[in-house]
Amino acid sequence: MNKHASRMPADADAPVETLYEGHWLSLRKRGRWEYAERNNPGGAVIILAVTPDDKVLFVEQYRVSILQNTIEMPAGLVGDVAGHADETVQLAAQRELEEETGYRCQRVDFVHRGPSSSGMSTEMIAFVRAWDLQKVGPGGGDETENIVVHEVPRLEAGAWLFARAAEGYSIDPKLFAGLWFIEHARGP
Repeated sequence: MNKHASRMPADADAPVETLYEGHWLSLRKRGRWEYAERNNPGGAVIILAVTPDDKVLFVEQYRVSILQNTIEMPAGLVGDVAGHADETVQLAAQRELEEETGYRCQRVDFVHRGPSSSGMSTEMIAFVRAWDLQKVGPGGGDETENIVVHEVPRLEAGAWLFARAAEGYSIDPKLFAGLWFIEHARGP
């Protein structure tokens, strides 16, 4: 038996009800708990990418859910491309990095995996580090996206993010975890 089982709410093992099922997300209920569930089983990936001249890659885009421009690290869903439901985190990272930023990498290393918002969603996010980047295209996303790429000197990245927040951008707090991983996760 799980030594923490006594901490589980009484309704944690109630049957799951589907309240709504969309193309990308479903709304579920278990007991009194409501949560979102991604319809792609692979979750999402955040790419920690530093250019050969020591600049961290960030992407800017408008997010309709919060009606605001955001600054994020390159990221995307795993297995969301038709015919590629079994895509690995590493392959999704390579695809999303090139699509969003115009950079291709030679290698991708897994860094960490955890929930995006454990009280609201079942989505799991993997952080990966992209190595040996080479500029091969303009980036900007696919036909459904309008992404602006920012290349920020690594040592100035934290201050740059706070400056963008002061200008009214939404800054994903996971970016600061990503910057920590860049500095502290094992490399080649």
